[in-house]
Amino acid sequence: MTDTRGPQAPQPGPPPYHPPQAYAAPSGPGMARGGGDPGAQRKPRTGARTAPRTRKARLRVAKADPWSVMKVSFLLSIALGVCTIVASVVLWMVMDAMGIFSTVGGTISQATGSNESNGFDLQAFLSLPRVLIFTSVIAVIDVVLMTALATLGSFIYNLSAGFVGGVELTLAEDE
Repeated sequence: MTDTRGPQAPQPGPPPYHPPQAYAAPSGPGMARGGGDPGAQRKPRTGARTAPRTRKARLRVAKADPWSVMKVSFLLSIALGVCTIVASVVLWMVMDAMGIFSTVGGTISQATGSNESNGFDLQAFLSLPRVLIFTSVIAVIDVVLMTALATLGSFIYNLSAGFVGGVELTLAEDE
């Protein structure tokens, strides 16, 4: 299909909008930015440092997805639970190697013992399997509680972000 109307006069009105460019046009030696005279291009001073321009963006965290918060908090709390178990085993081994259990256990058995009984046996009570079971139970409870509290926290954040708009962040680009 061809236009048979012929040449038309320009329409009156505001000039078209041209947004500013985010990056400068490529320029080489002798090329001007604005397409004008190549000699009119401004050259940087010698010895002057040109600081890189840092772009910044202001963002707002309007909503936290409870499902993703639950998944991340579950994985992080499992990692914390494993670290708790490993730390308690290492601490128990160091204290056992130093002889703390035998020294303190002897003192406690003398203090609680009588002629008929030997008293309280701390070494049997704080054996490694018992400490591992106790620590594992605490770690499992910790995993469940941390996951539930983080998920509940995301629901509460979403409710409060609906009223006040959320948390505003300013992000800057490293160059």
